[in-house]
Amino acid sequence: MTEEPKAREAADPAVSVVGPDAGETIVLGTTRLRVLEDGRNTGHRLGLAESVLAPHTPGPPQHRHAQHDEGFYVISGAVRFTVGDKDYDATAGTLVMVPPGAPHTFANVTDEPAVMLSTFTPDLYVQYFRDLRDMIASGQELTPQANIGTMARYATEPATDFT
Repeated sequence: MTEEPKAREAADPAVSVVGPDAGETIVLGTTRLRVLEDGRNTGHRLGLAESVLAPHTPGPPQHRHAQHDEGFYVISGAVRFTVGDKDYDATAGTLVMVPPGAPHTFANVTDEPAVMLSTFTPDLYVQYFRDLRDMIASGQELTPQANIGTMARYATEPATDFT
């Protein structure tokens, strides 16, 4: 006996497809994020975002995550990653994986835009970007102190003192 097609479809997990012009867009100054997966389709195990950094875009204050891994795959351009006191210039095709506890930040120090694909496992940090967007929309300036205050809500702390 074979299953009815409708019964089999109902048992299959939903598949998420995000086209090139879809996804939630979050603009943070000179950085544009496109959330491709916010965790709703992965049981909150994974978040995924595409980031476009304009030329000469500074990154966030160097910080450490306590509860999630963060991965960065450079699609185009070049991104400077600072890990502690060491710099890595990552060009297209480079993957940078940051485990919990590792101090890190990134910036586009070049004259060309850079595009990265970022992963967050679990998806904890996707809401951080939404919070920054809402903070900017309310008229609050995105200072290092304001950024760090928002990070703290997501088990993230600065790697150095910004007070």
